[in-house]
Amino acid sequence: MDAMGAEKKTAISPKTKKRPRVKRKAVPLSGDIEDICFNKDETLQIRASLLEWYDENQRDLPWRRISERDKRGYAVWVSEVMLQQTRVSTVIDYFNRWMNKWPTLHHLAQASLEEVNEMWAGLGYYRRAQFLLEGAKELAEGGGSFPETVSDLRKIKGIGEYTAGAIASIAFKKAVPVVDGNVVRVISRLKAISANPKNAATVETFWKLAGQLVDPCRPGDFNQALMELGATLCSLSNPGCAACPISAQCHVLSLSRQSELVHVTDYPIKVVKAKQRREFSAVSVVEILDCQETMGPQSSSKFILVKRPNEGLLAGLWEFPSVLLEKEADLASRRKAIDNFLQSSFNLDLKESTRIVSREDIGEYVHVFSHIRLKMYVELLVLHPKGNRSIDFKKRDKESITWKYVDSKNLGSMGLTSGVRKVYSMVQKHKQTEQGTIPERKRKTAVRR
Repeated sequence: MDAMGAEKKTAISPKTKKRPRVKRKAVPLSGDIEDICFNKDETLQIRASLLEWYDENQRDLPWRRISERDKRGYAVWVSEVMLQQTRVSTVIDYFNRWMNKWPTLHHLAQASLEEVNEMWAGLGYYRRAQFLLEGAKELAEGGGSFPETVSDLRKIKGIGEYTAGAIASIAFKKAVPVVDGNVVRVISRLKAISANPKNAATVETFWKLAGQLVDPCRPGDFNQALMELGATLCSLSNPGCAACPISAQCHVLSLSRQSELVHVTDYPIKVVKAKQRREFSAVSVVEILDCQETMGPQSSSKFILVKRPNEGLLAGLWEFPSVLLEKEADLASRRKAIDNFLQSSFNLDLKESTRIVSREDIGEYVHVFSHIRLKMYVELLVLHPKGNRSIDFKKRDKESITWKYVDSKNLGSMGLTSGVRKVYSMVQKHKQTEQGTIPERKRKTAVRR
């Protein structure tokens, strides 16, 4: 839920003038770091101050309003999965739509993966949605009772240590900790931990410290308060230390007041991210005209959508026909790759069974995943069946891909990924420009470059 940190309150950092940076020596990953702990007085003060602040400042979020025990477990589960790598402001609408459609675990268990993916479209990391569905089906088949302990929750596919702790503490008042990016930031500043936060020993220490802090009487509220603090006041780059309810216990803040070489924002230390892999693909938005070769608002046409494999990136989602390229390629090479794909996958020969009404290079679009930077070359390929026949794609073997025709109205309302929606938006914008330039004109059969 680290993305909650994107929502920041405007505040002035205790030290605002620029100071020289020095390389700090990290806390060793053995010995000292394992001995770090909160003493009894610190723990009691942090609990009392943080819960008082939370009671007065907690955000009104829809999943916090659900009080029924069984529904609350399900609601917390859905919200926590959605909040991974996603802003709270974005999640609220998605959560409300989800709960309206599938208000209980049993309702979700009856859904199809395609329905879930459509509801999830735009949130990214679609594997999360698949795990939610699979987990709901697993629980429904097992009798439908929602597990309440971390050990039982961890048995559900897709539920890790953090999500299990969040559900157990928030929904069922179990005194267990949670550790997300916000919690790491708060604790690293409270204890001035400058060790690599991704290191296994450091991660274990954060869980131990969070476990020491969690309030046994109000564990769910305390965990939410700790995450809320990291998401608002104890932000990544602009912490509001003056308004922080536990600033008196913050070791880094104390050090920063003693030395201009220490900055609150130095903690936790920044870890260099792995370089994104660069990939390239040719995307062909294939539009099939019906009977007449007229393009425009009055035309009757359908688009081809292809279903991605059930494993791997964007598993089971719909997209326009596309081909991964080994490297950046020129227009001729991209079209050859697309032609070969259409021939091998659909048994579609652009020369024999169809007439090319128009083939236009629309432009390029870079879509960024967590580990991949994908550059897409987009084209619009408009086809018309020869002899006014419908195009019938014949399956060549058992490995044939799954595809379907979709008209423009349904395409616009489908739950497509942000990348596919962007490609379709590029095509629509191109068409509008063309129609404005050449109104009411039937396009000639031609290949435009």
